[in-house]
Amino acid sequence: MKFPKMLRRSLIAAAALSMAGTAFAQAAVKLTLGHGAAAGNPRHEASVKFAEVIKAKSNGRIEVTVAPAAQLGDDAAMVTALRTGALDMSANSQGAVANTVPEYAAFGMPFLFADLQQAWKVMDGPAGKELAAKSAEKGLVVLGYWDNGIRHMSNSKRPLLKAEDLKGMKMRTPPDSVTVDIMQSLGAEAQQIKFAELYVALQQGVVDGQENPLMNIHASKLYEVQKFISLTGHKYEMTPFLMSKRTWDRLSDADRKLVQEAAAEATALQRKMSKESDDKLVADLKAKGIQIDNPDKGSFQKATASVVSKWEASPIGPFVKQVVSAARAQ
Repeated sequence: MKFPKMLRRSLIAAAALSMAGTAFAQAAVKLTLGHGAAAGNPRHEASVKFAEVIKAKSNGRIEVTVAPAAQLGDDAAMVTALRTGALDMSANSQGAVANTVPEYAAFGMPFLFADLQQAWKVMDGPAGKELAAKSAEKGLVVLGYWDNGIRHMSNSKRPLLKAEDLKGMKMRTPPDSVTVDIMQSLGAEAQQIKFAELYVALQQGVVDGQENPLMNIHASKLYEVQKFISLTGHKYEMTPFLMSKRTWDRLSDADRKLVQEAAAEATALQRKMSKESDDKLVADLKAKGIQIDNPDKGSFQKATASVVSKWEASPIGPFVKQVVSAARAQ
């Protein structure tokens, strides 16, 4: 069949455009994922898993470079970079993200979750969906809520067996207002220090102690400069796994689907590693000569009750009440 000259040209042009579109859709995608944890931490292992899975799912077309240990700046700097599009992805910290999306603070109320599974149910439910919507309004796309564990306290001075034992102690906190409130309610002096600078601050006596999940204490070798760990379980924190909305908007629908699938696998791994870590690490830390104590949690709960009341009366009070109610319903 012979087509008229003009029609032939139109068909050729259309075919060329179609081929160009296909080539564009299949173009290589290079992304950078930054976080502040040390290699060996579940946050890093899950980031590497995400990179491996999405590379495999895209047949090598989507490559993710993982930059651990605050190579790209601290968590606060990485949140800013996500919002401007200077960074594609970050496994970040609850406190740093709360400075941009205040509702994240609701998940850090003292003694809110008895265990990790309880926290995950709330994060994966309506409260988590609402939090994701609020994040998107600030240029942050939630790919998953990773785990930063139930937090415990360590120090170089004395065992922390009851709330009164913290009075006058200099305790490091992350840039997280709830943690500062908790320390102050216990009579401690709260000092905000970047995690990357924490080891040296403890070593030099700038602060006496700090609070973190055991997996962070172990991976960053804080046990080398701390003698006592008290299993206070005073607070839970998540690790929001985020993508810059600017990056997200540049991806095709097919690539967004691959990102979500890889993120789901990485989230499952990260949570599994976090859950398995505490029992194993207690034994390991004891073997390293650390004194590990089980304190009177009742005294800590009583001393920190005012923190919840304060936040329920804050501008994000309705969301705090929603999260507290959901946690208690589990």
